[in-house]
Amino acid sequence: MKFTHAITKRPCKNIIKGLTKAGLGIPNYPLALQQHEKYCEVLENCGLTLTILDGDENFPDSTFVEDTVVLTSACAIITNPGAESRRHEINTMVPVIDRFYAAIKRIESPGTLDGGDVMNVDGHYYIGLSARTNRQGAEQLIEILRNHGLNGSMVGMSQMLHLKTGLAYLGNNDLVVAGEFIQNALFDDFNHIKVPESEIYAANCININNKVLVPAGFDETRRMIEVFGYDTIALEMSEFQKVDGGLSCLSLRFDLGL
Repeated sequence: MKFTHAITKRPCKNIIKGLTKAGLGIPNYPLALQQHEKYCEVLENCGLTLTILDGDENFPDSTFVEDTVVLTSACAIITNPGAESRRHEINTMVPVIDRFYAAIKRIESPGTLDGGDVMNVDGHYYIGLSARTNRQGAEQLIEILRNHGLNGSMVGMSQMLHLKTGLAYLGNNDLVVAGEFIQNALFDDFNHIKVPESEIYAANCININNKVLVPAGFDETRRMIEVFGYDTIALEMSEFQKVDGGLSCLSLRFDLGL
């Protein structure tokens, strides 16, 4: 999948207070910084021009920039995060997005939307109805997409934190799929790369310019992705996993050539 640019944000010291249900302990801040630096290095090696924002101690979860904006070929949509503690993260993102996009839209209350619940498949956007994204938010997003020549549809879900906790579109009709989404008829027409239950965290992976980034330590999933013909790069993500974060969460990826 082609990208030219990405926006990332360094973790702050207060990441130790981030929202989590993982039960894996408190993040090690210096290690989180190291892992984030490596992540950025790999993005650059994949050909992306990076905008790296400083950490913000006011928002423990703000390193997960993906939740604050949905970037499309036609416009940027500022979200309205479902977690109350994250709502004001969007205020610092607007001037950054304004550097790259002329058309900027917003999700308004009572609608809520997390970018982690939005998966782009060749211009069609699947939107998970989760604890963070409600129907009003999804409906607003679909209306915005249709007004810009794109489209979207809603996906009911009950187990995953975000849609992309259990799904990753790699291109070529190939879909990494885990948990409750394996049997979902909405995804029957895709080529499934089925993540074993023991490696569900690895379902959140990203294809950047024909390199698939996967979390380190999930060898079976990595092997299956490689069987489908993809080159993979494994990245340590232990400190972000502790606060329910994955590879896609740490960046906003886009192509200015679209």
